[in-house]
Amino acid sequence: MTLLVREMTAADCEAVARVRIRSWQHTYAGLMPRSYLDAMSVEEDAARRREHLVKGGGQVIHLVAERAGRVVGWGCYGTSRDQDAPEEAAELYALYVLPEHLATGVGRTLMDTLTKRAAAERYPLLLLWVLAANTRARRFYAKAGFVADGAEESFTVDGVAVPEVRYARALSASAAAAPSLG
Repeated sequence: MTLLVREMTAADCEAVARVRIRSWQHTYAGLMPRSYLDAMSVEEDAARRREHLVKGGGQVIHLVAERAGRVVGWGCYGTSRDQDAPEEAAELYALYVLPEHLATGVGRTLMDTLTKRAAAERYPLLLLWVLAANTRARRFYAKAGFVADGAEESFTVDGVAVPEVRYARALSASAAAAPSLG
């Protein structure tokens, strides 16, 4: 079945929220408190997605992957939020796929499209954060050309520390020759 990757619109917010929440509940089971995952709300998340689309003002690129008219994946990037990152670095903020569409090429196609878009916008470097214990995602990012750069941080979910590691991928020859960030 054909996969279409396109710009996200406000009409996609509920579908994107569903993708994000179902992906979190599947992927982060055992990595985050179940009570937190179970309490996630499509309606609240969709409202946040709408707000982010409006606030982003085009500075954040949101793409959806669609099969047979149904949104099955979502990803977005923008300027890196990391203080130690080069000023011109981009950050992949999110890449999520419905659990039943994992290992079907949706994530790879979204990643390729997002990476090409960032490179076309002349970002020399693309960064992302991934849960340290999320081995499946870490393998996926490594296959997509990302490498852990040594940076680590944690955030807290319902009193539980959730460690993350940062990955980076050069999008230009000059970025490939630069020293690592971490």
